[in-house]
Amino acid sequence: MLSHWIIAPVVLPAVLAPLIVLALRRDLTLQRVASTAGTFALLVLALSLLNASAKGPELYRLGDWPAPFGIVLMLDRLSALMLGLTAGLALVVQLYAIGSGWDARGRHFHALLQFQLMGLNGAFLTADAFNLFVFFEVLLIASYALMIHGAGGDRLRAGVQYVAFNLLGSSLFLIALALLYAVTGTLNMADLAVRIAAIPEGEMALIRVGAVLLMLVFAIKGALAPLQFWLPGTYANAPGPVAALFAIMTKVGAYAMIRMGTLVLPPDVAATGGLIAVLLFWGALATLVVGAVGVLGATTLPRMAAFGAIASMGTLFLGVSSFTTQGITAALFYMIHSTLAGAALFLIADLIRARQLAEGMAGRGLMACLYLAAAIALAGMPPLSGFLGKLMVMQVWSEDAALVWSVILAASFLMILGLARMGSDLFWKGPEDTTPALSQPLALTATFALLAGLVALTIFAGPVTAWLQTTADSLIDPAAYIAANALPIVEAK
Repeated sequence: MLSHWIIAPVVLPAVLAPLIVLALRRDLTLQRVASTAGTFALLVLALSLLNASAKGPELYRLGDWPAPFGIVLMLDRLSALMLGLTAGLALVVQLYAIGSGWDARGRHFHALLQFQLMGLNGAFLTADAFNLFVFFEVLLIASYALMIHGAGGDRLRAGVQYVAFNLLGSSLFLIALALLYAVTGTLNMADLAVRIAAIPEGEMALIRVGAVLLMLVFAIKGALAPLQFWLPGTYANAPGPVAALFAIMTKVGAYAMIRMGTLVLPPDVAATGGLIAVLLFWGALATLVVGAVGVLGATTLPRMAAFGAIASMGTLFLGVSSFTTQGITAALFYMIHSTLAGAALFLIADLIRARQLAEGMAGRGLMACLYLAAAIALAGMPPLSGFLGKLMVMQVWSEDAALVWSVILAASFLMILGLARMGSDLFWKGPEDTTPALSQPLALTATFALLAGLVALTIFAGPVTAWLQTTADSLIDPAAYIAANALPIVEAK
């Protein structure tokens, strides 16, 4: 049955990671073969589940205990989309790490990558808020170890800051879950939706506090201003392929915000009264501005790419903050685009650094073309999919066009200036470089694969948007998700 395959994206990397550590730790070649084969199998599985998700949500009961008493996983269109995006990005990053030799610069790179995938896939599949916290912690541990892969003082300091900030988020998460459980007696997401909708408006105080704390947690994970301080140093100092993989990490915060904000705490529920949507809207605008200014002022390509990731989260959260079908559709489309574009720029930055051409890259046509394509994508310029994604987000806020459109257009202009200045410094200034280029065909192929994904997203924007719109419809109306848990739907009082 299909239901038994739902747990496979969690079990496969969870089994493969310790196998690599225990049995293959002395042979890098075998580690590469086993890990790459496992990630490829994960991609095939994710695409199969993506196709199956069109039939509607499906539940997997661990230990065959029914919801809400047992731990359950849930496959729906959103979780399947995130599984596919994660597996595709992970395979590209893994091939780049092998081709560039990054996986040989520290111990257990491939095992840590598999643990990271286990945490990501678990977060996307779980239908229980406490287990979302658990998988967040798995992500934190694995990402910290990957972040300091290859050692280095700057990397270690950035890693400590990253862990400290995220541990604060974890503490807030536990407090929020405790408040929700104290009032409702459950942490199953579908059951939470049913019970919160049935609570009288006068008894919503603790729920309201828990909702705001949850938003703070997801804002930290999603690098939403003013809680984005951990990201620039972390991403800029991480190894190139690790920073590229981290392009999906901030999307975990966006995913959690969408899931909880449409299922458990929608804008029309008495506990929030639209408060989360309002805070998210202003936070998204601030995030977009901070990211754009950071891109303009960045002095290194990795740091500029990190601020570009912050700006992209601002645009994404602008779509999410509407909590409408149109807004969620735009946010999901831009999520796919920004993940590919951000990862591509991090890999290009690593290629430039690896070729020791930071003082000037005049005459390097291939690298200049790669940078130009990634810069166009990151800035949201035509003809690539970032332009389409920003247009979709702007259409969502047609009623507040003067404010939202001004911020988006001004931020895009600042990013174009910053990207153009960086490109000029890299490729036009300085003496002609005659050093032979390093031969890294696999790393270059992986980078081209991400750019090809952006081109494909642009070409097939129509069918992709139609699929995402159906996904957004199912999120705005979660009746099928709740019914899959065999729980009754209760009207709000």
